[in-house]
Amino acid sequence: MARVEIYTTVFCPYCERAKALLDRKGVAYVEHDAPHGSAARREAIARSGGRSTVPQIFIDGRAIGGSDDLLALERAGKLDALLAG
Repeated sequence: MARVEIYTTVFCPYCERAKALLDRKGVAYVEHDAPHGSAARREAIARSGGRSTVPQIFIDGRAIGGSDDLLALERAGKLDALLAG
């Protein structure tokens, strides 16, 4: 199984949507609390190539993007292969 990391903030509907998809699929993930201005947020921005929004999702260290990107992978039938590692 791939290592999944997700940088989130509280009260973020996009973060909740991404986590709900991962939960439905039974995927374990590491969640990083990344409020604006935090070290975790700076790390997410650096790892994602400059994206400053949350969530930022990484599968095996690869930047996937945000919630919409994760859902697009699911709809295209590509997410399961990435998660399989």
